[in-house]
Formats: sequence, C-alpha cells, structure tokens
Amino acid sequence: MKSEILVLGSTGSIGYAFTENLLSKNIPVTIIVRDAVKAKNLFQSFNHVEIIKGDAQDLNLLKQVAADKKYIFHGINYPYNEWFGNMDVVTNKIIEAASLNKAMIVFPGNVYNYGNTPLIKEDSPENPCTRKGALRVEIEKTLRDAANAGKCKVLNVCLPDFWGPNVLNYGIKPIFINALKGEALPYMVRQDIPHQLVFTKDAAEIMVRLMQRGIQKPYENYNYGGQVHPTMKGLLNRISRLANAPEKVKLHPKWLFSVLGIFMPMMKEVKEMLYLFEGTVLLDDTKVRSIFPDFKETPLDEAITETLNWFRENQL
Repeated sequence: MKSEILVLGSTGSIGYAFTENLLSKNIPVTIIVRDAVKAKNLFQSFNHVEIIKGDAQDLNLLKQVAADKKYIFHGINYPYNEWFGNMDVVTNKIIEAASLNKAMIVFPGNVYNYGNTPLIKEDSPENPCTRKGALRVEIEKTLRDAANAGKCKVLNVCLPDFWGPNVLNYGIKPIFINALKGEALPYMVRQDIPHQLVFTKDAAEIMVRLMQRGIQKPYENYNYGGQVHPTMKGLLNRISRLANAPEKVKLHPKWLFSVLGIFMPMMKEVKEMLYLFEGTVLLDDTKVRSIFPDFKETPLDEAITETLNWFRENQL
C-alpha cells in the first residue's frame, strides 16, 4: 500500500508519537530523517514505514518525496537557540513542497503565540511576550496566508507542554531519568500551582483523528490541552512512586537561568519562557472534545509507567 502521508520530525517528540499512532493502525507512512539508524531503532516493530535519509531543509528532496502526498506533518523543531533562521525557513520550504499536490500540512502549534494569557481559546488574540512567541506568530501567519492563497491546506493543533516516550527536551528527560535513578526530580521555578500537560500519545490520537476527519476551510485551528494537574509537585511525586523512588523534587530558581544563560545560549532561551512556569496558562479545548466525545486520555498511571519503561529501555 502506497503512503499518502509524509512525516517530518518523526524522531522527535510529537513526530514520533504521530508516526507511531499511524503505524499502529497499519497506515503507511513516509519519513525523512537525518539519522536513519535512530529511525530504524524507533520504528523497528512496525511495518509500512518508508525511511528516507535526508534533511527537510533540502528543498529538492522535500519536493521529490512530497509530490504525491496528501498530508505532510510538520513536526520539525530545533533547539531554542537555533530557531531563528531555521524554523521560518523550513516552514516556507514545506509549504512549497505541499503546494505541488495541494496537500494538508498538519502543524502542532503551541501557546507561545498568546503570551501570558491565563485562558486560551481558538479565537484568542495573539499577544506574544517573547521573541520565540513572535516567531511562532510569524510562522503561523505564513501557513495561514499560504492556505488562504490556495497553495495548501493547514490543520493547526495547539498544544501545551508535552511529555511521553522519546520526549528528550531539557524539561522532561531529566525528570524520568532521575526517577529511574532514585534521585530528586528537577523542575523549574514553581511546583505549587496548576500546570497543563499533554501526553504525546494522546496528542497524536487527536491530531490523527482531526486529519482523517478533514477540514472544511483552507486553514483550521484547534486546541488540545490534555490534563490540568493541580500541582506539579503532586505529579512529580506520582512519577517517583511509580518508579519506586523517593519523593523528592529539586526546584531550579529563576535566577539560576540568568547565571547559566551567560555561558549557555540554550539556558538564555529557556529563561525567556519561564513565565509559563511562574503562572498557569490553560488551553480551552472544548471544541475538539465536543467533536470526539468518545475520546479518553490514557490513564495517568499507565502513561507514566509506559514513559518510565521507554526511558529505562532507551536512555539508561
């Protein structure tokens, strides 16, 4: 069976979950990856995956592979300190490739566009309070303009912070690694306020369902917020218990990122986003839940256990 779906960023956090979701349903997928060995290891238990070694910044390759695709998942991401000059550029290349077959671009959005807004709805005004938020506004405008110009279709699914298997960013990986080692779990700024998080496998299920459902307008956006945890301390302690580890949290204060940012460009970029950990920002996902009333999140303990097992098998 020929693949109609091209996934970019399949070895990253959300792209991995999206690809795995499709393959688990025996839906063929084509992926372009820089590290073919890593991709083969991640997806070795699945059939129907075509692995092409290359870079999404290679426009000729991208156009060649995308020419007959109906869907392109744009899961490309870069480290924060490499966003500018990469995220915007690759998005324009993906649009050009998608225009060959008027494909639907499935784009995992985030809350950065809206700044320090306590409750975000699909029609909330964009009001970024960071450089990266302003760049996300620019990228999504580029996608929206391309869709409205008839070059492609765009499905934008806005997500909060995410966690799960193969989520290897600075905020998540150390939590699960430390839990498995019996050490204190690191977290940023505050652990005593509500925080919204999405398990990547749940986010993938929502995005796949929306993609298969189709869109009526050239550009459509939806929020999916996952679960709101009353406090991060409660969630972190739950992870420790399931890992049979002591319930200990190591809180990184805001000033630490100012100091580290002097020497580490990545920490300077993380500091800019700490407003998301100083207060509570929530996505209102009433619309998507009304579309899929049967959808249920993975039970929390099951999701934590699966994630711990993945890190135990792949990162220790």
